[in-house]
Amino acid sequence: MTDLIEALQAPVADRGTGPVRTGTPVSRVDGRAKVTGQAKYAAEHAAPDLAYGVVVSSPAAKGTIVSIDTRAALAVEGVVEVLTHLNRPKIRSFDIAYKDMTAPAGSPFRPLYDNHVMYSGQPLALVVAETFEAARYAASLVTFEIDEEPHGTKLSANLDRAYKPKPLKAGYEPPPDEKGDTDAAFDAAPVKIDAEFYSGVEHHNPMELFASTVIRGDDGHLIIHDKTQSSQNSRWYVSHVFGLPKNKVTVRNTYVGGAFGSGLRPQYQLTLAVMAALHLKRSVRVVLTRQQMFTFGHRPETVQRVKLAAERDGTLRAIWHQAIAETSPIEDYVEVVVNWSGLLYACDNIKLDYKLVKLDQYTPIDMRAPGAAHGVHALEVAMDELAYALKMDPLALRLKNYADRVPIEDKPYSSKELRACYELGARRFGWDRRPLEPRSRKEGTEWVGWGMATGVWDAMQMFARASAVLHADGKLVVSSAATDIGTGTYTVMAMIAAEAMGLPLEDVTFQLGDSTLPVAPIEGGSSHVTTVGSAVAGVCEKLQKTLFKHAQKQRGSPFADVKFKAVEFAGGMLRLKERHETAVPLTALMNDSGLVRLEEKYLMLPNMLKQRKFRRLVHSAVFVEVRVDEQTGMVRVTRVTSAIAAGRIMNTKTATSQITGGIVWGISQALHEESYADHRLGRFMNHNYAEYHVPVNADIHAMDVIFVEEDDRIVSRLGAKGVGEIGLVGVAAAVSNAIWHATGKRLRSTPMTPDKVLGGGP
Repeated sequence: MTDLIEALQAPVADRGTGPVRTGTPVSRVDGRAKVTGQAKYAAEHAAPDLAYGVVVSSPAAKGTIVSIDTRAALAVEGVVEVLTHLNRPKIRSFDIAYKDMTAPAGSPFRPLYDNHVMYSGQPLALVVAETFEAARYAASLVTFEIDEEPHGTKLSANLDRAYKPKPLKAGYEPPPDEKGDTDAAFDAAPVKIDAEFYSGVEHHNPMELFASTVIRGDDGHLIIHDKTQSSQNSRWYVSHVFGLPKNKVTVRNTYVGGAFGSGLRPQYQLTLAVMAALHLKRSVRVVLTRQQMFTFGHRPETVQRVKLAAERDGTLRAIWHQAIAETSPIEDYVEVVVNWSGLLYACDNIKLDYKLVKLDQYTPIDMRAPGAAHGVHALEVAMDELAYALKMDPLALRLKNYADRVPIEDKPYSSKELRACYELGARRFGWDRRPLEPRSRKEGTEWVGWGMATGVWDAMQMFARASAVLHADGKLVVSSAATDIGTGTYTVMAMIAAEAMGLPLEDVTFQLGDSTLPVAPIEGGSSHVTTVGSAVAGVCEKLQKTLFKHAQKQRGSPFADVKFKAVEFAGGMLRLKERHETAVPLTALMNDSGLVRLEEKYLMLPNMLKQRKFRRLVHSAVFVEVRVDEQTGMVRVTRVTSAIAAGRIMNTKTATSQITGGIVWGISQALHEESYADHRLGRFMNHNYAEYHVPVNADIHAMDVIFVEEDDRIVSRLGAKGVGEIGLVGVAAAVSNAIWHATGKRLRSTPMTPDKVLGGGP
């Protein structure tokens, strides 16, 4: 929200008048619409004859529905229907129909499909009424008789059932084969660390509730406003589940109020809203409650064990990392948790292992920096512990084992400026003034500690299409079915196009959030700029070349015998690079060529043959200061410096916002966030903002973000990599390491709440 308020306060030039260049700070082009309420989210689109649906959730964690009593609900004035598995419209029965574009291996959840209950909070009915209030009241009157069965929701009680998943999930990278002889190297090394780590469940809590507004046209066409990270993924899902032609379904997500991974897969309110619209032949809106936001997907509970061994000079001899995480009974949700331990530090012996345990809960789902948030945390806390066993500075240990090639697979990095992150971050933070010994500084009742950690994430690129239309008045419209979940997609894509065509930012419109637009990947994994941004750059280059050809055809054209590389687009004109006075306005060029509009399309495909030769990663170095009250155990993070190597930065303002947001979440992971389950009921209990703790303004202090110079043309034609995830990775580990430095207490589980700080662990 800070960036949105800044959009109103920013000077006019900062909002887009005049020329713009990538790499500069530009306020969000959509900022004013958001803070003034003009931006409409999924539950804010009106429709005539709109009905309202409210979901009735299961009170049981596992069992079979014996009977449903809907009589009292149907008697409420204004209630139109109560949908259950007994009277819902026809839906497909095969698993493949429910496989969205990010579905893991297994059988996806099918809302209202049959009488089986597989988790607490499962949707068992949808009450539809003329008003939301009537639907909400009637939903409280629906009752069920459920033949309950024994359930298991506690990971620690089921570790003996852990198994290795098959790498069937798209994008899943199983742990590589062992390098060297890790066990022998560990046994032989003089200095060793063997530590266990625990990370509790975290739930996505975006401000915007999950909602779907299905507007039914007279011809049966469905326009669906959905909270999703991909309009095309939701359309794909709806079309397959209900057997609808894709030209009968349009999904829009013009504005998304946060998602953080929770919108990667279509959530059940979408299925239920479409189900009701088809059944009633009218428009329907379904909005989940805050409590129901805890009934689908979450960052999985994970236990880990890390073993490190080194020579007395700090040379790493063995890295052994194992993780066991939860999944659901029906799908194998997998994350890349342990693989990061084979990517960061030079070592000849590396062994990695990853397993799953099926619990009676909904399938977990990606949450910002999935896998890395837990896996890198465990590695980096263990590295800090090893540094103290060696009586060595933690940063010096990392520099001692700095890897110039990928340790686990002996590949070069496409680019790696992690050393610069260490150097610049340490200098800005003042790391050289840090005493090595814990409990070295106290102010009042607070112990002061400094900690640091490394961050790493993938630099990904997928495929995408984009179209560009230049109109006779010089206005440019670029389109792709991308998504902006608050990351700044609208702004960055407009900046790329404006710079390419030499147009002021206010003359460029970027269209996204509509399934009918050119194909774009799901917004996730910090890949949107490298992917969609490259498509935008590509289509603008095609437009440039077409305009240049038209200029060459003009009678007496000064460009007739000029090569394309000798011209540039700037100031709304096509001009010679060496003689700026030789120029033609794009509007005049369009008019002279008899063009009302000029359109180009472009398909961006990654250069896989080139990219596969390299490991493509983003890196960070995080430095943290904490103050720990010895009487209460309260931890305050008073200073954070995060140095980021993420390729070329397209918009330094929105990129800084992404990193600071990641830092806040890293602090939240470290000190606040955890979903508490009552395993007798198999249910998450603190399912609200009052009891699910996240940082507030008083918890956040000075944050300093540094972008080191890096330009990676292997990852993308723009030289960019991506900044969404890397801001979070490593922060919690740095906080944990700072707590150790402040107190001498080593905490290996998150969140590190006051009771653990006072008790000294775990």
